[in-house]
Amino acid sequence: MAYSSRSFGFSFTITPMVKRLMIANVAVFVLSLIIGQGFVFDWFGFQPTRIILRPWGPITYMFLHGDLMHLAVNMLILFFFGPPLEGRWGEREFLRFYVICGLGGVALSYLFLPNMVIGASAAMYGVMLAFAMNWPDVPIYVWGIFPVKAKYLVGFFFVLSALSAFQSSGGAAGAGGGTAHFAHLGGLIAGFLYLRSDWRPGGQLARIKKAATRSRRLAIVPRDENADELKGAGSSSRRPREEAALYEKVDAVLDKISATGMSSLTSDELKLLDEVSKKHRTN
Repeated sequence: MAYSSRSFGFSFTITPMVKRLMIANVAVFVLSLIIGQGFVFDWFGFQPTRIILRPWGPITYMFLHGDLMHLAVNMLILFFFGPPLEGRWGEREFLRFYVICGLGGVALSYLFLPNMVIGASAAMYGVMLAFAMNWPDVPIYVWGIFPVKAKYLVGFFFVLSALSAFQSSGGAAGAGGGTAHFAHLGGLIAGFLYLRSDWRPGGQLARIKKAATRSRRLAIVPRDENADELKGAGSSSRRPREEAALYEKVDAVLDKISATGMSSLTSDELKLLDEVSKKHRTN
């Protein structure tokens, strides 16, 4: 799969967190071949029946792959779809989303799948979902030939995972013998819920942008000459000007986020966004 970066104004470069995750996955795969996959999977794969004995499994399973094809597919997805998201969100937010989707795969697997689960596929499905939610109409070239809009491609994967999930059986899911459809579905669901939630940084930014747009509209409304008398000493008429000044600062911060990501913000800029977000959450 591939896409044309010109379709959504993105100049493709591999980003730092995507690069680190790819290196980590490849390094762990090589190490597992040297040590022995059976031993590594047993100790670091996610096994619902051994969650108490292997509490690190929900994290470490994301870096294990059964064979070269399993690894290659996941890394290609990360390579193509990860950088635009990290560029928009920043390194920390992208990593947070990656891990949450992986944990979503664990959660659904724990409920429905008694077998071992390995692989980064849950996180990859979440990454594809996030890409489609941010750039729904970008054409994805399946096998480099057939263009399919991102939203339709991810919708197809969701339906396929849902239909296949309840037919999963046998073997170490994702380790050559089976496919962890519940993990894929869990990654999609966790990613969707996270992206729609108000407590993530992106949700706060959406509220702030909406409030900033509203404030600018208020600031340019012509003031009635009798407004001060009607509203009392002009206190209300000053409020749009004060909000406009505040959101000029917010606009500058939002522009910085668009250019360099959340991770580039200073502590004062983060504090400003937090204060404005809290203010409009209570309005």
